[in-house]
Amino acid sequence: MKGLMKLTVAGSIMIALLASASAVFAAGITVYEDGDKYVKLGGRIQVQYHFEDPDGGNSEDDLFFRRLRPYIEGSLHKYWKGKFQWDMGKSSGANEIAIKDAYMQYEGINVVKVTIGNAKFPFSRELLTSSKKQQLVERTFVGDHNYGSPDRQLGVHLTGAALDKKLTWGASVAKGAIDPSSSKLDFDTLANKDADFIKGWMYGGRVDFHPFGNLKMEQGDFKRELKATIGAGAFSWSNDEDVVNGGSDVDKVTGLEISGAVRGAGLSLDAQYNLFNAETVDPTLTSGLFKNGETVLESFAVEGGYMILPAQLELVAGYEYQDADNYTEVWTRTSVGANYFFKKQDVKLQATYRMGENLKGTAGNDADEFFLQMQYVF
Repeated sequence: MKGLMKLTVAGSIMIALLASASAVFAAGITVYEDGDKYVKLGGRIQVQYHFEDPDGGNSEDDLFFRRLRPYIEGSLHKYWKGKFQWDMGKSSGANEIAIKDAYMQYEGINVVKVTIGNAKFPFSRELLTSSKKQQLVERTFVGDHNYGSPDRQLGVHLTGAALDKKLTWGASVAKGAIDPSSSKLDFDTLANKDADFIKGWMYGGRVDFHPFGNLKMEQGDFKRELKATIGAGAFSWSNDEDVVNGGSDVDKVTGLEISGAVRGAGLSLDAQYNLFNAETVDPTLTSGLFKNGETVLESFAVEGGYMILPAQLELVAGYEYQDADNYTEVWTRTSVGANYFFKKQDVKLQATYRMGENLKGTAGNDADEFFLQMQYVF
């Protein structure tokens, strides 16, 4: 009963936020433009309610800014642009400001775009899909930087396309960082360097084939046109002989991704498999993910949605699992939910109910979670 009351209160808060959204926010993007010179302002606001109900434990809930992320983009010279974006939401940590995109970019070469700075590393289709264009409120294991996917990294990033964008690719060289934890494989960025980060060079790339025309990195079928893609990515990271916290520090990581997606007739379906091999500095460490200093961490997710009201109401569902050498049981999650689009992805209300079993690989450690999130993008 208490849980139901909390959900009712959360829903009332979200409705109030929705009612005031059109009055509070004005959609304005380009604030200055003169030939090749321009300045663009934008951002995203995500207000989230989260309710967690573990088996055999007390339920908890919270209301917070999941992401509060403005950005500035501009150019003074043809083919060149710069962008920086920062986050003040909970995804950056309590009372912290984290750098997200922060790069310069050159577009004067027909076959390749060159990005220098802090930008997304070309691995994991789900992670490369913006948080503002996800079907479920929270990403699944395959798109979670806490479990192997590199996220943004500081380095040189190349992207390109061929065959009228039916073939797209990316390649990066970066100085990658890992936030040490035996229970996670958490790639962070040196743009937000913490004292205990361990760092090392990482190299990676991906290729995606789109047989029916380019399918962008976004979920949901608004155009109702048949599109499909299949992709693969890989990377390698090695420690610079940093030993910050002792034997729990990661020594090397390799990652492999296979992913695919289909859109059409209101249906949106994504599937992805990740495989990581990781070793720690201490070959005897048995803790969290690691057994005898190493782990094979694998994850899989399939998620889909159907527009029962075209471009307005979407029902969604997903299933995901994760396994590691030191897990006693496979960690699984099953999700169901719905998305209501007021202005497509710019203004939407999302609800996801997620049922988790064997959390962190521990048998019988189960919990259900409810997420309610209002999003405004400008």
